[in-house]
Amino acid sequence: MQTYKNKMQQASQLIGQQGMTWASMNPEYVARMQLQNRFNTGLDIAKYTAKIMREDMASYDQDQANYTQSLGCWHGFIGQQKMISIKKHFGTTRSRYLYLSGWMVAAMRSEFGPLPDQSMHEKTSVPALIEELYTFLKQADAREMQHLFKELDDARLAGDQVREQAAQESIDNFETHVVPIIADIDAGFGNEEATYLLAKKMIEAGACCIQIENQVSDAKQCGHQDGKVTVPHEDFLAKINAVRYAFLELGVDDGVIVARTDSLGAGLTQKIPVSQSAGDLAEQYSAFIDGEEVTSLEQMQSGDMLLKQGDTCIKPTRLANGLVRFKPDTGADRVVLDCITSLQHGADLLWIETEKPHIGQIAELVNRIREAVPNAKLVYNNSPSFNWTLNFRQQVFDAWQDAGKDTSGYERDRLMSQEYDGTALSDEADERIRNFQRDAAAQAGIFHHLITLPTYHTAALSTDNLAKDYFGEQGMLGYVKEVQRKEIREGLACVKHQDMSGSNIGDDHKEYFSGDNALKASGKDNTMNQFAAI
Repeated sequence: MQTYKNKMQQASQLIGQQGMTWASMNPEYVARMQLQNRFNTGLDIAKYTAKIMREDMASYDQDQANYTQSLGCWHGFIGQQKMISIKKHFGTTRSRYLYLSGWMVAAMRSEFGPLPDQSMHEKTSVPALIEELYTFLKQADAREMQHLFKELDDARLAGDQVREQAAQESIDNFETHVVPIIADIDAGFGNEEATYLLAKKMIEAGACCIQIENQVSDAKQCGHQDGKVTVPHEDFLAKINAVRYAFLELGVDDGVIVARTDSLGAGLTQKIPVSQSAGDLAEQYSAFIDGEEVTSLEQMQSGDMLLKQGDTCIKPTRLANGLVRFKPDTGADRVVLDCITSLQHGADLLWIETEKPHIGQIAELVNRIREAVPNAKLVYNNSPSFNWTLNFRQQVFDAWQDAGKDTSGYERDRLMSQEYDGTALSDEADERIRNFQRDAAAQAGIFHHLITLPTYHTAALSTDNLAKDYFGEQGMLGYVKEVQRKEIREGLACVKHQDMSGSNIGDDHKEYFSGDNALKASGKDNTMNQFAAI
C-alpha cells in the first residue's frame, strides 16, 4: 500500500527533476489529487472490482453466510448516495455491490422516453449509465478525501500531532466507494457480434460482471411478464463466449459472467436446433418440443414440420407467428439443463428467474444443478414484481394448514388485507421475509441477492409524500419536517448539497492552481455554513 507520505515523496522527486519550470507545483497537492482519483479508466475499475467479486465468491464457497447484496440504481447520484449510506451505517462497502437493471434503463434512461423492458432502448445507454455510476462513486471518494485533508490541515494548524497522525492514518486506510457492478446486457441486443461489441463498451466503462439471458434478443420480454421465447443452447453459449472474449481482449481475465435462464416462465422457442450427434444439446433441447404424434404422412398438411423425438415422430405445435411451443410442465427441467450447460461452457454464476420468492422451489432447482456442478451458485432477483406480503402470508397459511394448525381466522385469497396486519400469521410472514436472504443463501445456493428496481419505487414514494404535504396544508413544513430536518438529524451527507456537488473540492483545487488569487465559494456568506455543525 502506498502511503500519503510515499505519494508526496514521489511527487517531490518528479517535480524536482523538472527544475524551475515546475517550481509552482506543490508535491502535497499532487499527492492529494492522485488520492482523490484512484482509478484513471473504467478498465482500472473493472480489473479492481473483478478481483473483489472473485474473492467474495470464494468466501461464499467457504461459508454461505458470506452472501453479497445490491440495489438497482438508475442514476449516478442514487448509486453514490447508496454507497455513502452503506459506509456511514456499516463502516465498509464490502459485499455490497451496485446493480444496473435493463428494466430501469428502458423505463428511465432512454431518449425515446419510458419504454417497456423489451430491449428497445439504445444499447449505448447501458455503458453510459455504468460510466455515470462510477463517475459519481469516484466523486464520493474525492469528497470524503477532501474532508480528511481538511482534518489533516486543521490538526497541523492546531499543532495537534496526535490528531494529525490519526488523520494521516485515515487517509492511508481509506476505503473507496467504488464497488462491483452487476450489469444487465439483456439478451445481447442482437447476434453474438453485437453482444461482443456492447460487452466491450460495458467493460471499458467499468463493468466487471455482465448478466446475459437466454431469451431471443429481438423478442425479449421482462422476466416477470408473459410471452417469453428462449433460444437453443448453442445460440446462448455463443453469446457467453462473446462476453468472455470481450473480457479477455481487454485484460479483465477474471471478469464474471452471470447466465440467466428464463425457461421456468418461457413456453416458446423461436427455432428448433439441428442435432449433430445423438444426445447432443440440440437433441436434448428438441426433446422438450410439444407436438402431435404422427403415425402417417396423411396427418401432415402443407407447411407442417416433422420432428423425430427418440422413436416417435411429432408435428410440432406452432403458433400463427411461427414460434414453437414447449411441452407443458417442462420449465424446471429446462432450467436445470440451461444452468448446467451454461456453467460447463464458461459462465460463472446463475440467475434463475422465478415467478415467486419461494426458498423451497429455488433450492429444489439448485440441488439438481449441483449434482452436476457442486459449487453452482446464484444471483437472485428479490423482485418488486413479487407481492412479497401476499406471497409470504400465503406460504405461512399453507404451512400452518399442512401442520394441522387452525387457520379459520384467515381467508387465503384476502391475506393482503390490512386487517391481518399485526396477527400471528403476518408476524411470522414478516419474519420469513426478514430472514429470506440469509436463509436462501444457506439453503438455496444464493451468493448474491439484489433488488432490481428499488430506487425506482423509493423515488416515486418519497415524491408522492412530498407532493401531498407541500402542495397541501403542510406547505413548507412538508419539506422541512419530512425532508430537511430528517436529513440533518440522520446525518445525510447530501444535506450539504453544495459540498456534495463538489464545491469544496473545487475551492481546494482553485487554491492549488491560483494560490492566494483563488476566488472561493466557501466564504462567510455561504449559506451552507448554517449546517457547519452537522
